[in-house]
Amino acid sequence: MLTNPSQLLIRNSELLENQRVLVVNFESDTLCKTLLEHCPEVSGLALDFNHFLHQNAATNSKLKLHFGHELQTDDKFDAVVVYFPKAKALAPYLFALAAWHLAPEGLLLVVGENKGGIKSVDKLTGAHFSKPVKRDNARHCLLYTAVLLGEATKPKVDDFVSQYQLSLPGGDVTICNMVGVFSDKRLDEGTALLLDNLPALSGRVLDFGCGAGVIAIALLKANPALQLDCVDINAMALLSCELSLKANGMNARVYASDGLAQVDGQFDAVISNPPFHDGLSSTTDIATRFVADSKAQLKPHGDWCIVANRHLPYSDTIAKVFGKVHTQAENNKYKVYYNKNS
Repeated sequence: MLTNPSQLLIRNSELLENQRVLVVNFESDTLCKTLLEHCPEVSGLALDFNHFLHQNAATNSKLKLHFGHELQTDDKFDAVVVYFPKAKALAPYLFALAAWHLAPEGLLLVVGENKGGIKSVDKLTGAHFSKPVKRDNARHCLLYTAVLLGEATKPKVDDFVSQYQLSLPGGDVTICNMVGVFSDKRLDEGTALLLDNLPALSGRVLDFGCGAGVIAIALLKANPALQLDCVDINAMALLSCELSLKANGMNARVYASDGLAQVDGQFDAVISNPPFHDGLSSTTDIATRFVADSKAQLKPHGDWCIVANRHLPYSDTIAKVFGKVHTQAENNKYKVYYNKNS
């Protein structure tokens, strides 16, 4: 099964015929495997852990897939396909990565949904590429191509990260955000409300959907003895969290998990500003699964505390899973839910 952008790529597969191809920011479908019908070798880099898991089962000697913010090799390719990111601010980083991995005069292909910002691609590819040319338009998607003009240097993380200071009761801390990560310039209102209403915690704590590590930093600032697991599905978020921890001289276990599938063991507390966006669509499916799965990994009498947009229907799910709903705090936009595990 191919997504609409992937179908547009396959419709133009002659551009990739007999080429060594790298696919950057690939989606949750079978595109990388399908490209082997046209290409002798395909590599892929997923920034979404779910997308990586979906395609990784098809890996073989000709298909190599990776998860993270970069490849672990400096391999060069004849062509690089970039799926235009949902967070447009991430695009220049992906194009810089593509330029680094392209052989001289290599071909860049950019594909994405019309409503996802791809029409501004010519302003985002940077000086390494020729002016992007529109090649095709179908299934509400666009395909552009450009050519590498000269030798590119390897992208530096420092060129794509921003920082801001956050004042906490224990003192100021530094938050580091890679491009494309949620709330990259200031503390978002929902997390602020959560931080103002957190219970005192101890033991092993799970920060689900850790993002840039704001909650993790606040928890460790209040109690450096916490054993903290920080999980997210997004590679740029995980990198941001690691950078934030390093900037503040703190330590936590930071790793990718598709929901809680890769999270082991029991926790004394689960804290989260859970994600509710899947691509360009708002959904509560992620949070609904999270409520049930996180309770199953919460120790007896453990603390469970999340913040959510008040218009999202969390109450019914929380009541079904925990048997009750307790609203710790709320304002005109958000609610903080707090329960003790029975």
